[in-house]
Amino acid sequence: MSGKKGRMKKIIMAVLGLMLLGILCFFIALGAIYYMETHPGENTGNTDAIIVLGAQVYANGDLSPQLELRMEAARKSYLENPRLIICCGAQGVNEPAPEGESMREWLIEKGVPEEMIMAENKSRNTHQNLQNAVEMLPETAEKITIITSDYHLPRAMAIARDMGLDAEGIGSPCKPEYWVKNHFREVLAWGKYFLKKVVPIE
Repeated sequence: MSGKKGRMKKIIMAVLGLMLLGILCFFIALGAIYYMETHPGENTGNTDAIIVLGAQVYANGDLSPQLELRMEAARKSYLENPRLIICCGAQGVNEPAPEGESMREWLIEKGVPEEMIMAENKSRNTHQNLQNAVEMLPETAEKITIITSDYHLPRAMAIARDMGLDAEGIGSPCKPEYWVKNHFREVLAWGKYFLKKVVPIE
């Protein structure tokens, strides 16, 4: 009986140890993400095109708060240096139209010339966002600006580097009420990013 109790105690201690290790790794990853998002690197604005990564569009057609902040950053960057804008994102569940189209319409309503905006409507993740957008760029576009939420920017830039892109990044702010949820999801997304380097997965 005492032997069984001893083994059970070892199992419980091992499980607790793994849980504590997992929590420690989570907070280390969270700290690394926060450091990267607050140190995004130089942004000169001297690029040939802007790629804006999509986010949720509500059923009534309004952009979600996080997406609207991305679009404000894109509009500001465009006004500082007018150049082609590519808006990325497919149509998700309960979205009335592809995100790329909704983003394009938002920019047009804000006064950006229609001919300066393209919509990419097939991508469903960050890699597809960038890959599909790059295929739409004119051959003369050598350097791009990637715009997304600040917590998402480090991973987007890492993917851009993996693709061999010459890119700068602009991160729009995350609303405080979404900070925990979005950063939790981003830690998991980084785990998937590194896992894909070992085991190819979608």
